[in-house]
Amino acid sequence: MNDQNQFFNKTYVLNDSQTVAKTFMANVFLWMFIGLGLSAVMAYLFASNESLLGYLVDLSTGKMNPLGWVVMFAPLGFVMLMSFAFNRLSATAITGLFLAYSAINGISFSFILLAYTAGSIMTCFLSASAMFGVMAVMGYTTKKDLTGFGRIMMMGLVGIIIASIINMFMHSGTMDYIVSFIGVMVFTGLTAYDVQKLKRIGAGVEYEGVGAAQVKKLSILGALNLYLDFINIFLFLLRLFGNRRN
Repeated sequence: MNDQNQFFNKTYVLNDSQTVAKTFMANVFLWMFIGLGLSAVMAYLFASNESLLGYLVDLSTGKMNPLGWVVMFAPLGFVMLMSFAFNRLSATAITGLFLAYSAINGISFSFILLAYTAGSIMTCFLSASAMFGVMAVMGYTTKKDLTGFGRIMMMGLVGIIIASIINMFMHSGTMDYIVSFIGVMVFTGLTAYDVQKLKRIGAGVEYEGVGAAQVKKLSILGALNLYLDFINIFLFLLRLFGNRRN
């Protein structure tokens, strides 16, 4: 009888953990889609409205205004702030920063809409969506521990950053192609790793005594990670296969 009770208790705990993980992951993906949607709206608004675009670029010379440079580099500051000040920020602050980051990132993407044809943007977006979706499902369903694989992908990410900085001075088309190809592979792999990591976080939040505010903060930070994975897959695909406007 005791063995039966222990079996049912273990089964209940396992099922409850899976339910919590699913709820957590649903919130993560919801916030990710909200961020992507906000970015898309802002990109379209600025790309299609010359008066708004004029705040970023001098339309007579094509050179960026000071605000344009701020928009280009501000997203990096938002990511660093959310990551390093995570414990000190409230759930409301984290949410506000994520939404502001998504909006400003979207404004910077307006340059992409102006530089590439609509057809190539749509093709690369759909390709990125398919690759992200497949790897997200794989990361969620696989029983294999992807921790070691994630470390390799992070090493690849460091390599991409270093190579990109070097190529800023070399201006090598071949190097740019190689970096873009590796970038697609790295962020595709990171998608599976990040989803598995977030699933484990979601399964453990209830049993580690994490409060509702902390859970929301974790879901926002998880959404940011997946947002970055998807956006980088899309951008690297665009660099590889996108057709520029004449």
